[in-house]
Amino acid sequence: MRRLYFSVLVASLFAGSAHADFTIPGYELVHTSPVETTLTNPDLREPLQVWSELFDGAKSEIVIAQFYAVSKPGTAFEKVLASLTAAGQRGVKIRFLLDQKGVGLSEASTIAQLKAIPNLELRIIDFNKVTGNGIVHAKYLAVDGKVAYIGSQNFDWRSFEHIHETGLKITEPAMVGQVQAIFEQDWQAQALTAKGEPATVRNSTTVPANYAQNAFLLASPNAYNPPGVGDSQSGLPALLAEAKSEVRIQLLDYAPLSYGPNRTRPYYAVIDNAVRAAATRGVKIKLMVSNWNTEAPAIAYLKSLALVPNVEIRIVTLPVASTGFIPFARVIHSKTMSIDGKLAWVGTSNWAGGYLDLSRNLEVVLRSEAMAQRIAALHEQTWSSSYAQPIDINKPYPKPAKGTPE
Repeated sequence: MRRLYFSVLVASLFAGSAHADFTIPGYELVHTSPVETTLTNPDLREPLQVWSELFDGAKSEIVIAQFYAVSKPGTAFEKVLASLTAAGQRGVKIRFLLDQKGVGLSEASTIAQLKAIPNLELRIIDFNKVTGNGIVHAKYLAVDGKVAYIGSQNFDWRSFEHIHETGLKITEPAMVGQVQAIFEQDWQAQALTAKGEPATVRNSTTVPANYAQNAFLLASPNAYNPPGVGDSQSGLPALLAEAKSEVRIQLLDYAPLSYGPNRTRPYYAVIDNAVRAAATRGVKIKLMVSNWNTEAPAIAYLKSLALVPNVEIRIVTLPVASTGFIPFARVIHSKTMSIDGKLAWVGTSNWAGGYLDLSRNLEVVLRSEAMAQRIAALHEQTWSSSYAQPIDINKPYPKPAKGTPE
C-alpha cells in the first residue's frame, strides 16, 4: 500500500510539469539523475541549469566552497565553467575556497582554469589546521548575498552527469545570510592558518538549533559556526528523536566509525545510537546506501544494523556507463532524509565520524510536508528500482570498484 502511495505521489508530481521545478517558498529542490538510468525526475531541475543560471545572473559577487575541482573538456559541465568565466569577465568578484586535501583529488588543469578567470581569487584552506583532522567537505555557493545553493554536488563534471545528487537553491534571506557568514568565517580561517595563526573560535559550547523553526541551517564543526547556525552533530540525533513512524535516509556512506591516524577507524556512535534508538521505539527506518559502503569494516556495521527490528537497509549499485568505466562515478551520492513525511533534510555530510564533528558541512532542515514528501518519493524511486537490493547479512561483499574497474 505504501509503495502504491508513493507511485501515485510521484505520478502526480510529474503530471503536467509545464516547466520543471519543485519549489516551496524560498527553496527549490535540485537533482542530478544519472544518465542511462531509469531514475529520471521531470519536475526537478538539474544543477547544470541552476548553477549556470546563478552565475549568469550574478551582478557583484560569487562565493564558492568545494572539496575539490575536476572538469573535463567536451562535457556538459563546461557550460558551468563558461558561465563562471563570463561572470568574472564582466567584473563579478569571485572567491573560491578549496580544501588542501581536495587538491590531490583535483585536476591541475581545472585549478589552472579557475585561476585564469578574471576577478577570481582562489584560496586553499588546510582544514586540518582548523580542527586537527577535518576537511571542507561542504559543497555550496552564494551569489550577490541573495541566493545560495547547498547540496551533495561536488565541483566535478561527473556530479552533473553520472552521480545521483540532490541539493537546494535557497532564496530565503536569513538562510542565505547564514551561508554567506559561514563562507566568510572559513575565508578568514584560511588567511589566519596560512600565517600559522589559529582560526577564530566562535563557540566554546554546543549551540543547538531552534528546532521549532520551519527552516533552519545546521553546520559543522560547531566551534566555527557563526551566530544563528545550529550544531549538526547534536542536531541530527535531536531530529531523529522526534520521529514517530518512518525515517527514510539516502547516503553514500553510513558507519559508526571515524578516521584516525594510519588508516585507523575509531568508533563513533553518535549517529548510530540515534538511529537504533528510533528503531527501538518502533520507528521504521529505511536506510539506502551506495555500493561503496560495502567496504570493510563499514559493511560489518551495516549488517549489524540490519538485524535491528524495524530497520531495512538497501544497497544501490548503478550500472557502468555505456562509454565504459568512469572512476569515482556511477554512484548515489545524495545526502537526504525525510521524517514522517513532515520534515526534510538535505545536506552535504556522510553519516560517519569526522563529518559532523571535525569537517565543514552544511545541512538544511525544512518542516514542510511538500518538501518532505517529495524527498520521500525521490527515495522511494531508487529504493524500489532494480538498482537497490536488500542487504544480505550472509553475503561476503567484494571490495567496491571506486577508482579502478573490478
